[in-house]
Amino acid sequence: MDLDWMSHFLALAEHRTFSRAAEARHVTQPAFSRRIRALEDWIGTPLFLRGAQGAVLTRAGDRFRPKAEDLIRGLERARREARAAGDRAGASLAIAATHALSFTFFPGWIRGCVQFEALGALNLISDSMEACEAIMLAGEVQFLLCHYRADAQTRLDDGRFESVRVGADSLVPLCAPTDGGAPLWPLAAPGRPARHLAYGSASGLGRILAATGIAGDREAVFTSHLAATLMTMAREGYGVAWLPLTLAEAALEQGHLVRAGPDSLDVPVEIRLFRAPESRTVAADALWQRLVGGPDGAQSFATRA
Repeated sequence: MDLDWMSHFLALAEHRTFSRAAEARHVTQPAFSRRIRALEDWIGTPLFLRGAQGAVLTRAGDRFRPKAEDLIRGLERARREARAAGDRAGASLAIAATHALSFTFFPGWIRGCVQFEALGALNLISDSMEACEAIMLAGEVQFLLCHYRADAQTRLDDGRFESVRVGADSLVPLCAPTDGGAPLWPLAAPGRPARHLAYGSASGLGRILAATGIAGDREAVFTSHLAATLMTMAREGYGVAWLPLTLAEAALEQGHLVRAGPDSLDVPVEIRLFRAPESRTVAADALWQRLVGGPDGAQSFATRA
């Protein structure tokens, strides 16, 4: 049996359509379907009911799911422990971070947490929120750094993951200025709705905006999961984007971007670091202890996500 079959099975159980599950696993849909069928042949019974609305677990599939999750977690734990034992007693650190925070927040934050040399080998993986969640759930990193709001659910909100608030940010509606410095597409302009530069479905910032409903039903003329791309499009005058201040602050100060609406349209967000309890290495423990037990008051934000 190929262990990838287990991961494919769990992806389909979560996403419930072959297309979305295949995309999440970064394989073609025909290849994904073949592996699900191979797993069912190996077990000897169908695990999913296929229909026009997608794939639903059969009774056998429902019984198999927790066993598959336990097996994957056990194998990942064994791999991490073996890697840590052979890697200078666990002196390396792997962190997944969303693109926007990787470019702006992360360098100064990690420098302020601990002496860089004390971390040993540091591996930063920068990707979309959806990809970072998958990496975290697969046990490939010890931490995930992301924007967070309690009303925008993540795949880590199941009680297994600890989190600590490490910063604050705000999503602000911004656009290019006119020659006079006024917004080119003010959100409140009567009879002329703003053209919206939107986040794609893989973006955590997109989930947050969707949860707040702040963008309403404004027409999306461009979509990307990269906040940096949306900022470039906004600067070029293509429309309005809700951008994190940690990313757009310099452009605002230099006049390349201006506010496209009142402060009431800003969306306050936290910057949080998530940790899986089983991800225990010397470097991971040292960083976590610094965050939750340091003298700067960060410990007051250490909570179960």
